[in-house]
Amino acid sequence: MSGQKDNQEFRPELVSRRGEVIAWGSALLVNGAWIILILSPQTVTLWVPILAVPLTLVAFGISLGNWMDRHTFIKMCLEDIYYSNGLRRVRLRWQEIQEVRVLPAQWGKKIQVFSNRSYFGFHTFAKVKVDGRELGRTGFRDGDLILKELLERANLVVMEDNNSGNQSEGYYYYTRK
Repeated sequence: MSGQKDNQEFRPELVSRRGEVIAWGSALLVNGAWIILILSPQTVTLWVPILAVPLTLVAFGISLGNWMDRHTFIKMCLEDIYYSNGLRRVRLRWQEIQEVRVLPAQWGKKIQVFSNRSYFGFHTFAKVKVDGRELGRTGFRDGDLILKELLERANLVVMEDNNSGNQSEGYYYYTRK
């Protein structure tokens, strides 16, 4: 392997934070109305907390997802691969990797990397389109390159399973020779 291929670091495309702003704005608006109703002589209808709590949870979830995206990276070194998303850190030596699964996803492909002791996953690059309009980009721009390098360095080969009639189309996996 050339020195040029060593210590490569890859980061995913970052999605717009507009959805996060909208979610927090909606949650703050409903929670603000709830507080005003509590402080006033008005009675609070059950619908206010039923709406406020899920909106707040959704806003937290979107913020967490965006924060994790901004802290996610994959680093390929001569002896190992390192994955981190801010909450989870996985370092696997190439010979530890036992299986790589490639699954079709709504946008791009979902790549799952397994060893006997750990696991991580990532998505390949995709453009998010609705009605022919591009709304954003997601996944790792070099996701196919990451997959190719990972398979070469871990010395994995595609598994042919002719007896498996229940595998979904587009799903395949790689294991040790």
